[in-house]
Amino acid sequence: MIRFLVRTAIFLGSAAIGLIAADLILEDVSVTASGFLLTVVIYTVVQSVISPFLAKVAASSARALLGGVGLIATFVALLAASLFADSLTISGGAATWVLATLIVWLVTALVTLLLPIALVKLGVESARERRAA
Repeated sequence: MIRFLVRTAIFLGSAAIGLIAADLILEDVSVTASGFLLTVVIYTVVQSVISPFLAKVAASSARALLGGVGLIATFVALLAASLFADSLTISGGAATWVLATLIVWLVTALVTLLLPIALVKLGVESARERRAA
């Protein structure tokens, strides 16, 4: 249960950081403070639900798309979050949507990879400090 909660927190955190990164990098992407948490939750839930579905469909019928599942799921999650939460607005054309998808996908992937490593390092350092005391 603790692993599930930690994974959920990491994924929520990585989604939040990814959305903020897109907002900071792209002029036509806006994430407001009001409703931000709802936007992150909608994005995370849609991403979590659609990724396994897309992976299964790609594996069974279109193996060439298997590598792009994360990007497709990110796009769908961004679309859902922008439709159902007022906090996320992507006002540019197709190029903005593509760039927003790439930025959010890349940032969430990096944070999801690096955050557990940082947390383990902090845990090890904390345990060493408790032993030394």
